[in-house]
Amino acid sequence: MINRVTVYCSSSAAIPKKYFDATRALAKALVANNIEAVFGGGAVGLMGALADTMVAGGGKIKGIMPTFMKDVEWAHPLVTDFEFVPDMAERKHRFLIDTDALIALPGGTGTYEELFEAMSLKRLGKFHHPIVVLNTDGFYDPIKAQMQKCIDEKFMHPRHADIWTVVDEPDQVLPSIRETALWDADAIEFATLRE
Repeated sequence: MINRVTVYCSSSAAIPKKYFDATRALAKALVANNIEAVFGGGAVGLMGALADTMVAGGGKIKGIMPTFMKDVEWAHPLVTDFEFVPDMAERKHRFLIDTDALIALPGGTGTYEELFEAMSLKRLGKFHHPIVVLNTDGFYDPIKAQMQKCIDEKFMHPRHADIWTVVDEPDQVLPSIRETALWDADAIEFATLRE
């Protein structure tokens, strides 16, 4: 059963409409399934679209934000459940606590940092839940190719292909989470390749 998910996504308001449409569709699915979303707390970009849609639909959403971002008024004004933390490292840590899955939408370096840290922790057996990437209009195709190159050239074990699941449409996200088994707690045993 999915009760709570963490959503990584962009704070840019200048990106193409297709990414906003996909974010709103995902938010509506979360609300319809009574799933709480935890996000970065931002008021604009995909973060803002996620929160706007969930609040409008009566959904439950929580923001986690470093205090310095609150101080420059980045916090979403309609989100009532907020946790303010000292820094970005603590924010990333809090994103991984008590969540049933991670969902990555298109984003920039902040989204990549959050996603790759979670994938690294999963590789080491320190995070066990599904990581689902919404690949709207092929946004993550270059990263998919790079990850496969890492496996092909033995920087990673073939089993590491299962660290994440990449889907193309918002309506595939929740089924993918439900179908993904918990990651092996002993994953550290194959975290690195040995000849």
